[in-house]
Amino acid sequence: MTKQDFRIVFMGTPEFASTILEGLVEQNYNIVGVITAPDKPAGRGQKIQESSVKTTAITHQLPILQPSNLKDESFITELKALNADLFVVVAFRMLPEIVWNMPSKGTINLHASLLPEYRGAAPINWAVINGETETGVTTFFIEQEIDTGMVIERESIAIGENETAGELHDRLMHLGKLLVQKSVHQIMEGTVTRTPQEALITSENLKAAPKIFKGDCEINWDQEVASIHDFCRGLSPYPTAWSKVNFTDKQEVKTFKLFHTTKTTQSSEGKKELLFTKEGVLFPCKDYYLCVTELQLEGKKRMNHTEFSAGYSHFKLFVEK
Repeated sequence: MTKQDFRIVFMGTPEFASTILEGLVEQNYNIVGVITAPDKPAGRGQKIQESSVKTTAITHQLPILQPSNLKDESFITELKALNADLFVVVAFRMLPEIVWNMPSKGTINLHASLLPEYRGAAPINWAVINGETETGVTTFFIEQEIDTGMVIERESIAIGENETAGELHDRLMHLGKLLVQKSVHQIMEGTVTRTPQEALITSENLKAAPKIFKGDCEINWDQEVASIHDFCRGLSPYPTAWSKVNFTDKQEVKTFKLFHTTKTTQSSEGKKELLFTKEGVLFPCKDYYLCVTELQLEGKKRMNHTEFSAGYSHFKLFVEK
């Protein structure tokens, strides 16, 4: 079978997915349809915004469907009419069985972890939050239970000590682009292998990656600096770790977001006050100070520690423990 004979429908929404779609187009695969989220208002002006995948599809003049209901009869009819051999899904909604079971060669998904570890909506964030030194990407066939299908390929990558979830996201995105190309080629050629995830389990307790909400992102300063550093970088740049800080001079409490941090070995035991240094703003943890080099005070723009110190170093600031 040639690439032009092998008909693919791609499903995805954010930049992570559009990069994978670009990779398939670059390899001259026959993308007969692109399924993405409906346009929606966003930002202060509530301007209608299209998904990154839609923008890519328009650029390459690919047919686009934007269903609000994946079980809608008219959508199912349109999808069947595309007569696809394979569906490729990246960062999209959970599919009903009537959809993922449609193509003759199955439906595959790219997941940003080494499955079966970190099944769920936020695998990149949780791998960093938990202090992992390695993660990766996995391609697998979609089945009834989410993120549990037969594995096609896995590729691992090291996580840097100070690497943020955003930085890791970009590296995994490009690694995933290559892995999807490899997996699609194997399926087209009939050489694909299927490995049950049970055969890949290496520990009794699998780590999960549930969706993260704003309330989950508040920093607990009674933890050790290593844990708080991992927590901050695992939530950077989004949804972002935050903390309440007491401005004692002004008798008010404000919220800070922390974007870039490093660990120190400067003892902070029993302390609550922030310190201003040339290296960064020091926040006291249970054992040592956390050095913050990029942060944002509520109502203000995101700034580096030098900018922040210039405006606020004359205040006495205390973390709310």
